[in-house]
Amino acid sequence: MRVVATAGHVDHGKSTLVRALTGMEPDRWAEERRRGMTIDLGFAWTTLPSGGTVAFVDVPGHERFVPNMLAGVGPAPAALFVVAADEGWMPQSAEHLAALHALGVAYGLLVVTRADLADPGPALARAGAEIAATSLGHVEAVAVSAVTGAGLPELRAALDRLAARLPDPPADAPVRLWVDRSFTITGSGTVVTGTLGGGRLAVGDHLELAGTGEQVRVRGLHRLGVARDRVDAVARVAVNLRNVPRDRLGRGEALLTPGRFGRTDLLDVRVTGEPAADLPATLTLHVGSAAVPARVRPLGVDTVRLRLARPLPLLVGDRALLRDPGRHLIAGGVTVLDVAPPPLTRRGAAAARARVLADLDGRPDLAGELRRRALARVGELTRMGVPVTAAPVAGDWLADPEHWRSLAARLTAETTRYAAAHPLEAGVPVDVLRHRLGLPDRALVEALVRPPLRVAGGRVTASAGDALPEPVARAVARVRAEYADRPFQAPEAHRLAEWGLGPRELGAAVRAGALLRLADTVVLLPGAVDAAARVLAGLPQPFTLSAARQALDTTRRVAVPLLELLDRRGVTRRLPDDARSVVSPPP
Repeated sequence: MRVVATAGHVDHGKSTLVRALTGMEPDRWAEERRRGMTIDLGFAWTTLPSGGTVAFVDVPGHERFVPNMLAGVGPAPAALFVVAADEGWMPQSAEHLAALHALGVAYGLLVVTRADLADPGPALARAGAEIAATSLGHVEAVAVSAVTGAGLPELRAALDRLAARLPDPPADAPVRLWVDRSFTITGSGTVVTGTLGGGRLAVGDHLELAGTGEQVRVRGLHRLGVARDRVDAVARVAVNLRNVPRDRLGRGEALLTPGRFGRTDLLDVRVTGEPAADLPATLTLHVGSAAVPARVRPLGVDTVRLRLARPLPLLVGDRALLRDPGRHLIAGGVTVLDVAPPPLTRRGAAAARARVLADLDGRPDLAGELRRRALARVGELTRMGVPVTAAPVAGDWLADPEHWRSLAARLTAETTRYAAAHPLEAGVPVDVLRHRLGLPDRALVEALVRPPLRVAGGRVTASAGDALPEPVARAVARVRAEYADRPFQAPEAHRLAEWGLGPRELGAAVRAGALLRLADTVVLLPGAVDAAARVLAGLPQPFTLSAARQALDTTRRVAVPLLELLDRRGVTRRLPDDARSVVSPPP
């Protein structure tokens, strides 16, 4: 299926033309048929000569109903531009064309109606020239009369050629169905309609409501009035939602693939049309079927920041338009450059931001986004519409390669600096490094650690064996000299304190491998464990605690924790009667 929206001045025969092509009545309201003027969106479809289907979104042409027109044109990929031969180019012709150009619509046909009432030549020439100067470019033109049928076969053939030129959307695109109509069917509940521009819908799918983020379930689908289990884009589709009150869904709402869209009320955009500095402070942003008031802050010559009255599910590269409802004119087209822009709080920040935006073209670019953001989460980028093709550096974090290398160098420098300032600590706490490097997650700090650094106990430190501070080294030498000939005796706590080995100094000596800690204030020289094992292996097996203490010439204060350490290392085995035996003597 292809979807085409009509466009053109009021009473130029858009609805009459749709009726002639489809045999269906696009005007849904009795008032529309009574007044002979389209007020709201209408929908109809027909089969083309090739066998393909084209669905029409018929829009109102009166200036009072331009917002309704934009809700229909916004999601449609192509336009059928209608000009009457007997009236020619008119004010709403110009506004509708400006809207199509602002939205970047690139496919369309020109149809001059009422060819039975006037020579279509002048209208064809004027409208063709006006359209050629827009995003539509040179379009095929057909003159018709819906009354006599003249030109309708040629128009059908031209629609076939237009349909063949329209690009197919990617099948794996996420769903973003802008709602243009919501109603209730007895026995079925709430039904919404819209143009499915990408992706696929199926009965049973879970979707998100853009306004609230809550999940809803697809109860049923209709395409061209026929129930379907699945609908692929591009299509006009009606979606029956399970257990959703109608008043929760209206025009401008959207149904979304869960997790694939963010919601933003702050965005940076490029504008076409009026210079950014000349734009009014408040305009209305039209995107999809939504119309939302926006405050405008100029940044550069053609870039502005928009603050929306409510969040919308927008992606980098989206096309939209700004309209001035007070002056009834299109202020300019919009290309979304950034849906998560940085705050502008410092002097000169706006000018700096304008320089950044000047290099953006609205095409999602992973390398560029990482260069500008330095760090970003996979889900964050996906919800911005940026394809993620790189591997995370930690968890779901992505990093700009140059920034990551810089962080690694800074982490080494900060670790060295901290060790010099706090020589008795077991390295620098991970959270201290996280703060100093300005990182949002501890996992990033740990991912940056490379040998000879290591992470242990929530700290980053160099490998064991680092040089001790001079006062600690002198105190350890005192212990070594004093206890070299009695390796299984431990200095009392007060002697350690006299030598300058308080808790922090002892910790540093133990981490450096200069002392062996058996208990809080019980330390031996490093070789004491292997030496004790050799002594105990020479005893009659099994042996008691008392026998071990006497053989080692030490006190119970040392013997108990020393034997427990030998048990943990598998050198000795404790028996049920509290005796022990050596099971793995040292070489």
